[in-house]
Amino acid sequence: MARVVVTGGAGFLGSHLTDLLLERGDEVVCIDNLVTGSTANVEHLFGRPGYTMVHHDVSNYVWVPGPVDAVMHLASPASPVDYLQMPIQTLKVGSLGTHNCLGLAKAKGARFFLASTSEVYGDPQVHPQPETYWGHVNPVGPRGVYDEAKRFAEAMTLAYHRHHGLQVRIVRIFNTFGPRMRLQDGRVVSNFLVQALKGEPLTVYGEGTQTRSFCYVADEVRGFLALLDGEHTGPINIGNPGEFTMLELADLVKDVTGSDSEIVHEALPVDDPTQRKPDITLARTLLGWEPTVALREGLERTAAYFAEQLRLG
Repeated sequence: MARVVVTGGAGFLGSHLTDLLLERGDEVVCIDNLVTGSTANVEHLFGRPGYTMVHHDVSNYVWVPGPVDAVMHLASPASPVDYLQMPIQTLKVGSLGTHNCLGLAKAKGARFFLASTSEVYGDPQVHPQPETYWGHVNPVGPRGVYDEAKRFAEAMTLAYHRHHGLQVRIVRIFNTFGPRMRLQDGRVVSNFLVQALKGEPLTVYGEGTQTRSFCYVADEVRGFLALLDGEHTGPINIGNPGEFTMLELADLVKDVTGSDSEIVHEALPVDDPTQRKPDITLARTLLGWEPTVALREGLERTAAYFAEQLRLG
């Protein structure tokens, strides 16, 4: 049994990670300021032995009484809708928040786990993206507040590792989807599913030829724990190497939901990456991890969740 602090623990990914940690017998201290997280994601855990929730912004000083074995730092707006509306908070949680959580891990002698992102690769000129690729990021574009916050967080994490000898793990997360995403999350899977379920047109940006790789949340958090428990610092890509264009995803969503929604095109956002696909060689060879849930199956599960959310209003 370990005692694990999960920042952003009431968010989409953080809540699924918390479930998995508790299922295997760990204790979890969830820290979340509920800016993009929700108590609805974790209310099934209230009163459960070994689970504690703390309402706090980790951009401010972080302290947790008692022993801590691992600090898993997931707190951050992660959707363009969110980080474009909250650019300063996004930069602060990636910089000050990471620094505060590293300080907690150092004080407790705990292992530190950073949830980084494939956005550190920007609009990649290498395809698929291996961890050795340094990326192609516009630091002063509107998306830079998220991309550069995560790049800084990685640098800070490795500085603590090299300078203080702190045990650290860095995961680079590729597009992840599943139940507990917000209806208005703003990312493409939730957008398409909600539009299809409502019978509204599916909004495709640009020509729809840009690609993404989609990992189902259960696979993603399983990869997190493989990295946390292993001996490899990283960064390591955890994502599904299946690559789909936005038009292919739209057609699949229509098929899964039985929707006859039309597809409409809008202008491509600034600095939107044209392609994204993880090279997961390291995850396979070093962690023994690879995804198992196919995109269609994941979409079916997620569509059922969204349909229930829409029914409840």
